[in-house]
Amino acid sequence: MGAFRFTRKQLCIPYAVFLICFVAAPLLVIIYYAFTNGEGQFSLMNLAGFFTSPYTIGTLAYSFGIAAVTTCVCLLLAYPIAYILARSQWRQKPVIVVMFVMPMWINFTLRITALKEILTVIEGNLAYHPFLNTIIGMTYDFLPFMILPMYTTLLKLDKSLLEAAADLGANPVQVFCKVTLPLSVPGMISGVVMVFLPSMTNYVVLDMLYNSTYIMGSLIGSYFSAYDWHNGSMIALVLLVIILIFTLFTNRYTDEDTGNRGGALL
Repeated sequence: MGAFRFTRKQLCIPYAVFLICFVAAPLLVIIYYAFTNGEGQFSLMNLAGFFTSPYTIGTLAYSFGIAAVTTCVCLLLAYPIAYILARSQWRQKPVIVVMFVMPMWINFTLRITALKEILTVIEGNLAYHPFLNTIIGMTYDFLPFMILPMYTTLLKLDKSLLEAAADLGANPVQVFCKVTLPLSVPGMISGVVMVFLPSMTNYVVLDMLYNSTYIMGSLIGSYFSAYDWHNGSMIALVLLVIILIFTLFTNRYTDEDTGNRGGALL
């Protein structure tokens, strides 16, 4: 009697069940509430209300601003760190990388509480700099997510390309601008996606630093807390579409960059 073996289709069954129960089904519920009114009838009023409400549009714009500034700050801080770590010959390099990742192992609430106490000691009153404190909190929280993908990309760079550029007469600045930087774009894009999208909805940082709810994640939560599932679902659905478009755009850019790596070096 031969041994029983699972086929590939059979091994996909648990994953398919998980997707149906915890991804597809909740998404269908959100879509249902987003396009119905309180009586269960089809309605576009929730969609129209999203784009006509100054409060909703203002919250979306503020969330975009928070996410954009946080992403830029993380990128400016993470790239030199990732570059130095990837190019260095330190024996303790893995230990240093773990030190940057270690804050993610600590409870999120504990980290933000400690940061709040530090900022309070430095500034005296957090309310004086709400936007700055939000950026500091977001950067502190998401910086490792920007460092790791760029570090991995820079670590895997073909050193022969750098040597070839130097042999052809390029100085270190030219080597970096024309070889290293273009080849590190996929890592930068991955880091941007991992920072920009979560920072649009991470209202916990704002709530804990200065009790603000002026961000998309908290706005969605406020509607559901008030049992207004229709408007809350519509906001969540619109935000999901924005995230989907952003992800498709960045994935396409990454694919094009991967396909044109040789051309970028010419």
